[in-house]
Amino acid sequence: MNFEEHAAKPLLRAAGIETPRGRVARSGAEAREAAAELGGHVVVKAQVPAGKRGKAGGIRAADDAATAGAAAEAILGMAIAGHQVEAVLVEEQAAIAAEYYAAVLNDPASKGPLAMFSPEGGMDIEEVATAKPGRVRRAPVDIRRGLDLASARSMLAGLGPEIDEAAVAAALVALYRAYRENDAELLEVNPLARLEDGRLVALDGKLSLDDSAVKRREALAGAGSPDPMTALEARAEALGLKYIELDGDVGVIANGAGLTMTTMDVITHQGGRPANFLEIGGEAYTKAKPALELVLANPRVKCLVVNFCGAFARTDVMTGGVLDAWEALSPSLPVFFSVHGTGATEARAMLRERFGVTPYPTMDEAIAGAVAAAAARDAGAEGAA
Repeated sequence: MNFEEHAAKPLLRAAGIETPRGRVARSGAEAREAAAELGGHVVVKAQVPAGKRGKAGGIRAADDAATAGAAAEAILGMAIAGHQVEAVLVEEQAAIAAEYYAAVLNDPASKGPLAMFSPEGGMDIEEVATAKPGRVRRAPVDIRRGLDLASARSMLAGLGPEIDEAAVAAALVALYRAYRENDAELLEVNPLARLEDGRLVALDGKLSLDDSAVKRREALAGAGSPDPMTALEARAEALGLKYIELDGDVGVIANGAGLTMTTMDVITHQGGRPANFLEIGGEAYTKAKPALELVLANPRVKCLVVNFCGAFARTDVMTGGVLDAWEALSPSLPVFFSVHGTGATEARAMLRERFGVTPYPTMDEAIAGAVAAAAARDAGAEGAA
């Protein structure tokens, strides 16, 4: 779950990182009032859970309340990265001497937290990493020890005398503490500004909360901005199914998130396009009928891959659920089965006896058949047209 800037900054303040005074406004009138309260010299910033707001015209400076109101009116209603702007943050301007980048994030490579810092703040960190790799410092964090001041200062060594290592290291330690205490996937400050009076102030804040932590952090999650769901995704959530709608034409039903992702990757590798993520591992196999209905409800789906690999879960039980659903719904699209693991012998016999098909020897062969079937249907549709 992602958070807008105004929802992330209280976490930074609670950790001891200073932020500018500001107020959320949902109209031009509210923005004018906020700007007057803050002294007139303000920045008006679109509040959406996305980056590059400035490049989209969603961040504007104002030197008086009237200009701030006009800026808010221009920004409100804009579409930025697929999000409509419904609020702005009116924040006091800062006298900036230097801009830094600081973040703590989940790192797949080290399988733990990663602290990052760059003296090249205020721009995309990916661009900095490409153009000036030596200016981006990274420090994997051992969660048993956390990030201490000595480790933080070590990662800053050699960046230049313009870096106040003690102050920046303290900010990094505070940032890690906020990341850890709030179950974050990412907590980023860009820019972390050194002001002309020497203070370090977070001029922006980006927070992503681990989805698995939402139930533990209900108060925090209430301030988040969940990604908008399609009608089918909302239907799946109500059913307790893990479903993500994609733009392809090869439907997917598999057991377990890892196998489902692998199935999608192989579809893409073989030149196809997956239409969805849908896994029915665990007790979800009892929902085979609504799961199949979800896949079939997507009009783009031209064929289906059913990929089961059993360890503790029995593939014959899962296959039986899908066959019951298939017989109840009687779809006409081609389906390609791959079944391996516990119960596979029984599942294959069931498919031969009840469905008249033999599962493919390998997952790759089943997916190749599905990708070819989808392409053939595309070609047939073009020919008919």
